Amino acid sequence: MSHAAHRTGTPTACSGPRSPQADTFRETERAALAAAARVVVTSEATARIVMADYDVPSQRISVVRPGNDPVRPAPGSDGGVVRLLSVGSVVPVKGYDLLIAAVATLTDMPWRLTIAGDRTRNPAVAAQLDANIEAHGLGDRVAVLGAVPPERIVELYLASDVFVLASRFEGYGMALAEAIAHGLPVVSTMAGAIPDTVPAGTGLLVPPDDTAALAQALRRLISDRAERQRLAMKARAAAAQLPTWQDSARLFAGAIETVG
Repeated sequence: MSHAAHRTGTPTACSGPRSPQADTFRETERAALAAAARVVVTSEATARIVMADYDVPSQRISVVRPGNDPVRPAPGSDGGVVRLLSVGSVVPVKGYDLLIAAVATLTDMPWRLTIAGDRTRNPAVAAQLDANIEAHGLGDRVAVLGAVPPERIVELYLASDVFVLASRFEGYGMALAEAIAHGLPVVSTMAGAIPDTVPAGTGLLVPPDDTAALAQALRRLISDRAERQRLAMKARAAAAQLPTWQDSARLFAGAIETVG
């Protein structure tokens, strides 16, 4: 067996529909995991998948959550338009089709949505996102920015009131952790590691692929400023418990050092 550590986040088998290419990736990942003396994953949920689907013994797995450096909390708006933010590559697993379908039912409410994420990974999905926005007549309410630099991402978090991610799966959910770090209330799903990443009381989680439930959660936070503030306070408290990058590096180094 190789005396190497293998880090994995989202297993190939959980990234989308099965295909011959996905099966090939899965077998490649299985071989890599079998050869590794230590497997480092980003969440307990991914650890369970690696054990169940890839037959990796629990004693060879270490969970190391990604880090978050301390940041300023988002101040939140004083009223009027509620600013929604979603961050993530424009790919099927992020569920932007669900998000647009959900906000399309909320046109009676005061909101604006900004989507930031790489549009080049799946051009067909990016084109469908644009088409969905146009079909629902949301061009004046939804801004799709594409990939933006880190400093711009920070500006977007600070300018937002609610973070929303309609993912069908997350091996950790880095953007969710960043939102919590900025003290933003979260609306997301129960898919993958999201319930582990979003602390209790900091957001509303709904079943994946449930547009109606997603819309209902968004409606609740858009309409209720006091509820947004309550969840934001919980998020700010939870932010203090997030691991820093130094914490994560120390745990990762410790996992490597266990390899004899």
